[in-house]
Amino acid sequence: MKQLVCASANPDKVAEIADLLRGVVVLLPRPDSVGDIVEDADSLLGNARLKARAIATATGMPAVADDTGLEVDALDGAPGVHTARFAGDNATYADNRAKLLSVLCDVAPAQRTARFRTVALVAYPDGSEQWAAGVCEGAIALVERGERGFGYDAVFVPNEGTDRTFAEMSVEEKHSVGHRGRAFRALALLLA
Repeated sequence: MKQLVCASANPDKVAEIADLLRGVVVLLPRPDSVGDIVEDADSLLGNARLKARAIATATGMPAVADDTGLEVDALDGAPGVHTARFAGDNATYADNRAKLLSVLCDVAPAQRTARFRTVALVAYPDGSEQWAAGVCEGAIALVERGERGFGYDAVFVPNEGTDRTFAEMSVEEKHSVGHRGRAFRALALLLA
């Protein structure tokens, strides 16, 4: 099996990526010696590329990265590329969810449509790359629901989830309908 260095420093994402690529690649941890990677691209693909390229350059090995954005229609697609920093540079998951629910407090349920979009990319030391994308359509709940997951999982209700948030689903259910699952399954097909 191919070995890929995971570019993410987010332990929640690393666990999901490892689960999604199990049996396809051996996922190696990001070296502690690599500092923060500035994600200043104007697209999810650009940010995934920045992270994967930096790790491939630092390690001399193929590296995998993803970037995910939550696009809320009532907010003209925001937070989008700024999803992880929606409530500020040092925002917690709870801060981001609270800000989202606050800015949507006067938006009717039917107008709270949204989608998660993920780009997963492998960068090779020779400069080549492979990438795939996944999208999950849904809506933003009126209140947080559920105990599982991370990020915006407690407020995102996928259209295919029988009116449950990602945080109310099992890991397997979330992977089957979720954006990251779709992106990494597509990437796994390219790597196979």
